[in-house]
Amino acid sequence: MNLTELNRIATAMVAPGKGILAADESSGTIKKRFDAIGVESTEENRRDYREMLFRSKDAMSQYISGVILYDETIWQNAKDGTPLVKLIEQAGAIPGIKVDEGTQGLPMCPGELVTVGLDKLAERLKKYHERGARFAKWRAVIDIGSGIPSMTAISVNAHALARYAALCQAAQIVPIVEPEVLMDGDHDIDRCYDVTQRVLNKTFQELRVQRVALEGMVLKPNMAISGKKCAKQASVEEVAEKTIRLLKACVPAAVPGIAFLSGGQSDEEATAHLNAMHKLGPLPWDLTFSYGRALQAAPQKAWAGRPENVAAGQRAFSHRARMNGLASKGEWQSSLEQKAA
Repeated sequence: MNLTELNRIATAMVAPGKGILAADESSGTIKKRFDAIGVESTEENRRDYREMLFRSKDAMSQYISGVILYDETIWQNAKDGTPLVKLIEQAGAIPGIKVDEGTQGLPMCPGELVTVGLDKLAERLKKYHERGARFAKWRAVIDIGSGIPSMTAISVNAHALARYAALCQAAQIVPIVEPEVLMDGDHDIDRCYDVTQRVLNKTFQELRVQRVALEGMVLKPNMAISGKKCAKQASVEEVAEKTIRLLKACVPAAVPGIAFLSGGQSDEEATAHLNAMHKLGPLPWDLTFSYGRALQAAPQKAWAGRPENVAAGQRAFSHRARMNGLASKGEWQSSLEQKAA
């Protein structure tokens, strides 16, 4: 393992003013997104859509540090035969790959899930590295509900995350470690804070046990935030303050950077929260975004599967990328959104 090189890549992934595009939706998820805009989810349409994003020169070169790809996408070529991986590299961004194989029910723990995909991961990582992937992603899903999460669910998911991270580093690939505490329930921000604290503490304990070099990884956590169905939604300031307090308590300074997931927040909420956190500096790690839906909802709508809308889709993507790039330096203002509108 060349830790100097892993650290160089991890640092580039969270460079100030840039963040990571999560374009790794599973076939099922992208079908739902395409259904919403009336586009058939064929391999060609999925390819054309992602090619549109990767060819957005302004966004990709100025605000996007890396792109997380789905297995199908990493092997695809653009319409002109150029590998999509090469388009990302040519824009100055780093190609990455989602390597988990989804979730399944956790035995003896009703309503809880464990992420799978460790079998044969070492061989898969080798092939992905040859194709050009320099980082990977594995998502653990922790739900909050009545009597959950159990310590069992937290432990097995943290263990799997750390095993994945160790395999990545052995393959000279930077692991994005993503323990996501979902915001789907009716819990308040303090319950989210408590659960996320348990999850992060257990995850870093496992990472140490499995000898993962913290300098060669990126953390992708949820923010401390109210559940979607909670009657009392926390303010932008409270989300920022509690999230930073939580991260300072749990995340060692050796980690080069933290790239948040948006987790169901609206585009502007995700941007506003990230921006507000930068007002609370200085911070021990670089803090940026690794958004999927919060970067893509606007371009998907503008594109709507029509070749004549590609430029409009790219403009919408560039706008969201720029807003989040500014937020990752604490320079975003809501008035910039109105101007664009």
